[in-house]
Amino acid sequence: MSDWLPDTPRTLAFPTSAYVTLAGADWLASAGPDPDAVQTAWAAQPAAPSVLPCGTAFDVINAPALFGRRMVDHLWSTGPGSGPVAAHRGRILLFATPGAAQRLPALLVWEEWAAAVPPLLCHGSGDAVTVPPLHPRHGAAEVAAAAAEDPSGPAASRWLVAPDVRNPWLPGPDVLLWACVRAARSMAGPERDTAAQHRVSALTPG
Repeated sequence: MSDWLPDTPRTLAFPTSAYVTLAGADWLASAGPDPDAVQTAWAAQPAAPSVLPCGTAFDVINAPALFGRRMVDHLWSTGPGSGPVAAHRGRILLFATPGAAQRLPALLVWEEWAAAVPPLLCHGSGDAVTVPPLHPRHGAAEVAAAAAEDPSGPAASRWLVAPDVRNPWLPGPDVLLWACVRAARSMAGPERDTAAQHRVSALTPG
């Protein structure tokens, strides 16, 4: 595969990459029932998007672009980081541990801030997702610039945090719940956040 998948560029300032490494491609391919067939298809069309099944190697939490970016920002700024993350057709795809797609909605039901969380599409066992190409096609710099200006636009199909190891760390439902709450609070504004704190204080014994 090394003849069609270039090395991943890295910087000390941003150690993650928009380029899938050979090890990351192996991990993605392991999601399918026939990894060799997936690798063969990538070798023939490395710049084409792929459809991969969920539930074995990963689940995917599919969020609206702005909310999903807030989740990722909180995961990296004050949380444990994230697993692979992709932008596709105006949505953010957060790769999670298998089983997270079923567990996260159940946890959100009991969360005070659930009403402020936009509808999430949780892809687990029996589902499949379309992911961006392993490596940006020619002219990807222009596509990335357009995606940065309009994260919900049709050109925004790219890796934000690309798979780069064979066994990446993936967030579980508890970590994703934490990120949802932080994103919801940050988007609701200081007034609602203060009101929520007052409600909690009122219910707390003195």
